[in-house]
Amino acid sequence: MDIRTDVRPPREAAWDLVQSAELPDLMRAAAALRDTGFGNVISYSRKVFIPLTQLCRDVCHYCTFAQPPKPGERVYLTPDEVVDIARRGAETGCREALFTLGDRPENRYPQARAELAELGHATTISYLLAAARAVFDATGLLPHANPGVVTHTELLALRGVCPSQGLMLESASRRLLEAGQAHHGSPDKDPEARLNTMRMAGELQIPYTSGILIGIGETREERITSLLALRDLHDRYGHLQEIIIQNFRAKPDTQMADAPEPDLDDLLWTIACARILFGPDMAIQAPPNLTPGTFGTLIKAGINDWGGVSPVTPDHVNPEAPWPHLERLAQATEGEGKVLAERLTVYPAYVKQLDTWVAERLRPAVVQASDAEGFARASAWSPGDRDAVLPQTLLNLLGLGRTNPPHPTSRTEALCARASQGESLDEPEVAELFTARGDDLVTVVRTANALREEVNGDEVTYVVNRNINYTNVCYFKCQFCAFSKGKLSENLRGAPYDLDLDEIARRSAEAWDRGATEVCMQGGIHPEYTGDTYLDICRAVKGATPQMHVHAFSPLEVWQGASTLHLPLGEFLERLKTAGLGTLPGTAAEILHDEVRQDLCPDKLSSAQWLEVMETAHGVGFKTTATIMYGHIDRPEHWARHLMSIRELQARTGGFTEFVPLPFVHMEAPIYLKGKARRGPTFRESLLMHAVARLVLHPLVPNIQASWVKMGPRGVHACLAAGVNDLGGTLMNESITRAAGAEFGQELSPEDMEALIATAGRIPRQRSTPYGRPPDGQVERSFGAADLGPVLQTPAPGWTRSGAAESLVRPGLEVGATGMGSSGNRSED
Repeated sequence: MDIRTDVRPPREAAWDLVQSAELPDLMRAAAALRDTGFGNVISYSRKVFIPLTQLCRDVCHYCTFAQPPKPGERVYLTPDEVVDIARRGAETGCREALFTLGDRPENRYPQARAELAELGHATTISYLLAAARAVFDATGLLPHANPGVVTHTELLALRGVCPSQGLMLESASRRLLEAGQAHHGSPDKDPEARLNTMRMAGELQIPYTSGILIGIGETREERITSLLALRDLHDRYGHLQEIIIQNFRAKPDTQMADAPEPDLDDLLWTIACARILFGPDMAIQAPPNLTPGTFGTLIKAGINDWGGVSPVTPDHVNPEAPWPHLERLAQATEGEGKVLAERLTVYPAYVKQLDTWVAERLRPAVVQASDAEGFARASAWSPGDRDAVLPQTLLNLLGLGRTNPPHPTSRTEALCARASQGESLDEPEVAELFTARGDDLVTVVRTANALREEVNGDEVTYVVNRNINYTNVCYFKCQFCAFSKGKLSENLRGAPYDLDLDEIARRSAEAWDRGATEVCMQGGIHPEYTGDTYLDICRAVKGATPQMHVHAFSPLEVWQGASTLHLPLGEFLERLKTAGLGTLPGTAAEILHDEVRQDLCPDKLSSAQWLEVMETAHGVGFKTTATIMYGHIDRPEHWARHLMSIRELQARTGGFTEFVPLPFVHMEAPIYLKGKARRGPTFRESLLMHAVARLVLHPLVPNIQASWVKMGPRGVHACLAAGVNDLGGTLMNESITRAAGAEFGQELSPEDMEALIATAGRIPRQRSTPYGRPPDGQVERSFGAADLGPVLQTPAPGWTRSGAAESLVRPGLEVGATGMGSSGNRSED
């Protein structure tokens, strides 16, 4: 039969797998398919096993998990025992609580009915619901239930407490129900009943686990039939997360104690057939504890997942087979050129579609435990958290003391080489770089650092500046912002203020006296502000400090200012230049992908509108920065679109001086508090953002900046080895990131900034905003500067602007949101 990697065998040809190909050929085809769908990642779930009860009404002839009641012993774990097991798992880093139990023991054993009644339940499923809820509430572990054959009502109830569920088909052969066969006397092993449960799970959109048990008397043809039955279900509903190929292990004191076990070749054949039948995108799993010493061979056969591995509890179904240590599993995985990555009980593909697949109550826990690809977060680190510890495993992987060279995939090497030569990658290729792990990650980071050394040398630049956020009143509803206040804002904490011009001038003059060469000014979009407000702010600064560089106004402020004055963008920008504006910050970009923006900042500028402001600004002679705010509801494909949008505009205009990754600080952000966003990017993702930006934007954007206020000192050190050559400003009054919950302070003095750079083995240099030399005397003045005086936050008076809120400028809500153009504006006033 045809076993090409781009063709899934049709049903009528599937049985040819039994005889048509040699095992090595099957394994090569299966491994190629796996690599197409999963790259070099082999996943696993760190879980704790909770045997709620070992009673079962079935009498499978190979099973030692099911045990009859014993005099004087409880037949169910108590609620306290359940939570205690879960807590021990949580303390060792487990993410999943796997509930194992027998099928409907209350239908067979009076002891089960009596104990359930004592616990306040009529059925085992009812108690399972309560136990899963208790574990989730007490520990945050995500429950996964394998409750056997259940009803539609029970499945629906379990969906509310378990993000995923499972039921092994084992075999679709009814022959195994006959006398003398493995499933005789076990009504719940009727394949029709099991497939019907899985069908209902598909209708209810439950992420589901299934698979087959090989070596229990079935033929190879029956295995193919079983796999096809599962494939048919998945083709219809899309709900099967994984297919487990589990090999029978003979156990003492069972009716099959002397039955022959399937040999390794039989297991490998079945794994390869499963991969070929299901194609590249289905997770194929083989439990590592059932075939110790064969990890590499199983990977060669096409698996991409090891299943659940517990550091706390044994495999209660196969107690004779201990779990391999995770370090050993990682080493064996790496030995095959793969990377071990932890996942959640919900597979990444389903994490990306939580609204479809997971109950609303459980979604926050899943999204906040995941990274941008849907895998489990590798550490507790989050941007802005002073107490968070950097992931040592990752630092060791990247470390200067590492003696063995990395062995990346040829694909990653080729992409890095092309980018280093200035070649433009396409969006899928950029997104692929953002998924780098293991030695691929090392290669991306090292290539970016080598490129930085080639372009910038060992100097690390910074600017002495002062942030002046002139108002925190804002009528936009950005879901990530914890800074803005006001009647229409998402966040009402804190007192609203609106600085008067005298205070802005005073702060500017004070900053100059302390050695600053720049004031960086942004704020909320106050409903009473017009373009004249921004012009007056520029004049106030230049009137107080004529030599001060004014770096101010995001594209949103520019758009709103032009709209309120009914001016084309270019004309308003010319007026700003005349009033003293020097450069523009490229903030308000967030993610330049409207799929993200419609949830993150729906009434803000669209991607096209942001790019239009930037291109117009470059066209009238302004230099600007470019930013990305990442790590919330975005994915690698969104980051790729963003970077390519920046590169394409830079190729036309050359107006961007630097690219500034801004990791999402989650602590007080409304979208996080609503349970809809991740806990910022992971540390790995943060390093990749800086490194990939260096590669993708080369040679057009020469400077890559890291935010010390978000990354912290140790994070900055790592970024300096990942392509970064600039640390931005000393800030003096940082307030926006602090409002979101960051804890790294309001100012980094030049003394501290240069010490930070020097301890990274690099050479510090003060710069001006456009990367020139600061004005004479300012560098000397910046060292040993006096403390800042107290700031006056001018209270914002009640709004008196005439007109209803509907008249406010909301560019993202405009029909099409394609841009303002050069001949008019899109204000709804």
